[in-house]
Amino acid sequence: MQSPTEEELEESIKELTEYKNRLEKEVVTISNKLKMPQKKINSIINSHSEINHIKIILSKLNKQKANLASDLIS
Repeated sequence: MQSPTEEELEESIKELTEYKNRLEKEVVTISNKLKMPQKKINSIINSHSEINHIKIILSKLNKQKANLASDLIS
């Protein structure tokens, strides 16, 4: 299997980041309609399994992108 290019990694990172931000915004919007305190909203976002999974994937993609960039410099 061929390694992704830097552009492919950047596009994946961008799309996943946008998706994560949309999920967080939905949680905030719904929580605000329910008049939940900000502390509780933050707690919900921090414990949201899908958001946390996306954060892990983004971290891995960013490391892969950094490794690719360092390989190109070397």
